[in-house]
Amino acid sequence: MDTQWSRWEVFKQDTPNKPHQAVGSVHAADPQHALLTARNVFARRPQAVSMWVVQADDIFSWTKEELAESKAHRAESFLALSPQPSPLSSYAVFRKTSHKRSMTFVDYVGEVKARSPEEALEQALATFTDTEALSWWIVPTDKVYRSDPSQETVESWFAPARDKTYKQQQYYATIGSHVSKHKTGRENDDEE
Repeated sequence: MDTQWSRWEVFKQDTPNKPHQAVGSVHAADPQHALLTARNVFARRPQAVSMWVVQADDIFSWTKEELAESKAHRAESFLALSPQPSPLSSYAVFRKTSHKRSMTFVDYVGEVKARSPEEALEQALATFTDTEALSWWIVPTDKVYRSDPSQETVESWFAPARDKTYKQQQYYATIGSHVSKHKTGRENDDEE
């Protein structure tokens, strides 16, 4: 029996004119818990203006290699998965375009209306063509839980992190560097 809380993917927006970007995941009991945990983990030092969380099981994903299969084969597979026509729904579209950025897996690029995640993928492939994607994430928009966009929430949630400094690992002292000096201030007792 699994006693672990559900895994939630976290998307952080650094400034209003940047896209939401995947920054990692948290385990939480529900969407509100996931948002609070995401804020505590991912907005401690870097700035942010918005956070979204999505339960990992609600994300449909495809890699570039999976999409290399013929379109006809994909269409057959999609029909087998969704034999009954569904009502039109909104889907959030995310894509990864580079391996260079270690903290970002995928960026939010927009929304499409479709009858299934597979149809949403086909629309994403046709719509968001400005950059080649290494992978795609498709998420029903009603499964994306967002931080409150009101100014009061933005200030109370994210403003405290603005002035916190962030140090890269190389700026911390190495183990043992504090041992060479003693209370007397001498560099090393062996020199006497």
